[in-house]
Amino acid sequence: MSAPRIVFMGTGDIAIPSFECLLGKGLVALVTQPDKPVGRKQVLTPPKIKQLAIEHGIPVMQPENARDKSFVAELSELKPDIIVVMAYGQILNQKLLDIPPLAFINLHASLLPKYRGAACIQAAIDAGDTTTGITVMHVVKALDAGDIIFTKEIPIGKYETGGELHDRITEMSPEVLLEAIELLASGNAPRIPQDESQMSYIPKLMRSDGEIDWSLPADHIERRIRAYDPWPGTSTTFTETTGRHKGRKKRLKIFPQTEVVEQSGKPGEVISVDSCMVVACGENALAINELQPDGSRRMTSAEFLLSSPVSVGDQLG
Repeated sequence: MSAPRIVFMGTGDIAIPSFECLLGKGLVALVTQPDKPVGRKQVLTPPKIKQLAIEHGIPVMQPENARDKSFVAELSELKPDIIVVMAYGQILNQKLLDIPPLAFINLHASLLPKYRGAACIQAAIDAGDTTTGITVMHVVKALDAGDIIFTKEIPIGKYETGGELHDRITEMSPEVLLEAIELLASGNAPRIPQDESQMSYIPKLMRSDGEIDWSLPADHIERRIRAYDPWPGTSTTFTETTGRHKGRKKRLKIFPQTEVVEQSGKPGEVISVDSCMVVACGENALAINELQPDGSRRMTSAEFLLSSPVSVGDQLG
């Protein structure tokens, strides 16, 4: 058959390379979120993917509600064979899912069914997984529950952060998408039901999720600091013990790379301030190399200790 007609539904930056790879390959429209106010001056700003579509002469649709009857009718008139959704950001209904005769597919940044939901890249690092990847699946009304077309696996680096893994998955997505479309167009795409017993749901991360729980083992905290970099970041608090602000709590942002050391103490207790700050955890301890106090710049742990009233025996968190 001739190249299938494709509609792409996406908003997040992770979707841009996959959208780009479809230019000139049957792409007939982009569906993305409405422009939103951004910054202190609340300037109405379009998604980056919309700007790219306009530059290439691709029609753009921005429904407030993708389940609206008028939008579903407008999309149907385009007669797409395949609809691809990636990081779109709205709930879809069955009438929308029924539009394309070949497939309505999603690129999901994990190896399903293990992690469904929003923060799957971070979840894989946080859990200590050694591999993750992308799943191409059919979209159904239940979240991330559709039949799998195929998965592409990649290793997780020993010191990799959530941001770095996000970027690697973004880079590999176009190749995976084109392979899936070729399979669908040829009629050879498999449909592999997910094993529901292996499913776990991962909600969207909030800033509060980055609060460090020092009762966890040090190796888990080390992974979480990497997983949550750059968003939502990880932090703890300390209490100033000297000076005019004595007794005031201040927040301390912690950055990768931290190191697990075989020392012990009460969870959250500062147990060394020699070359860097070492904090006891539920099991072993964590050496912190880079941090950022409230109202200050990012600095090494050694720089912080030169001017900070933190000392051995102080409690963080």
